[in-house]
Amino acid sequence: MTDKIIQHQDISLFTQSFGNRSHPAVVLIAGATVSMLFWDSEFCQKLADKGLFVIRYDFRDTGQSTSVPEGEANYDIVDFTEDLLAIIDAYKIPAAHLVGISLGGMIAQIAAIKYPERVKSLCLFSTMPWGDSDIPVPEMDPQILDFHAKAADIDWENEDKVIHYLLEGSHLMSGLKSLNVLRAENYLRESYRRANNFRSQFNHASIAGGMDYYNQLDKIKGPVLVIHGTEDKICHFQNAISLMQKIRAQNLVVLEGTGHELHEDDWPLIISSISNLVKTASQ
Repeated sequence: MTDKIIQHQDISLFTQSFGNRSHPAVVLIAGATVSMLFWDSEFCQKLADKGLFVIRYDFRDTGQSTSVPEGEANYDIVDFTEDLLAIIDAYKIPAAHLVGISLGGMIAQIAAIKYPERVKSLCLFSTMPWGDSDIPVPEMDPQILDFHAKAADIDWENEDKVIHYLLEGSHLMSGLKSLNVLRAENYLRESYRRANNFRSQFNHASIAGGMDYYNQLDKIKGPVLVIHGTEDKICHFQNAISLMQKIRAQNLVVLEGTGHELHEDDWPLIISSISNLVKTASQ
């Protein structure tokens, strides 16, 4: 595991890589309000062990990348896409395989539309089309909205209270599968302690923009893999069906009983699916 800080315009982006730089490059793009730690280091190493060069990174306003105070952000989803391309450039990667979950999946779609020559394949994980759906898709589960509404009453300077609150969210997002509470707590504490400004992550709630690339999914030409849990309360499983139709993705991997998460029980299937996607794109 190797750290690399990338300067892009007026910000710093903290990245880590796993594996051999000569191997096909896979960039892992997290969801809103979470740092690169979402992609567990053990997961990253197992993926690299498949003969891949794996990169994870902190978004703006998460982890050790540049942060601004809550409510003072001035960026949109296209800026996040440009950050991604700056990372690919900094690692001198001609074209990368992108794996994006939730918001990260939307960033990956925009990147593939705007920079098709820089994207070899897409793995869209628990996300939605960057375009109008052709089928009805349920909204976010009200339990998630109720959970977020409690954030205003949390003392964000009190680590234990913050972790207790966020663990409630982890349980909500874990679907029908048992949550590894110790792993979840360790992840949340490390995220809290290493962040330049933990509350800055909530700037992601106001991310907008990207409409110049909306409803242009027909421009995505490379192989596409869709992965989605059947019990996702944030991004309903019907989004996976919509993606399959809109992008004409080659494969759908269904994670039975899984929520909006990278559940360790699913790692072998997810890792083998990404590895096979890269092999397909390389043929």
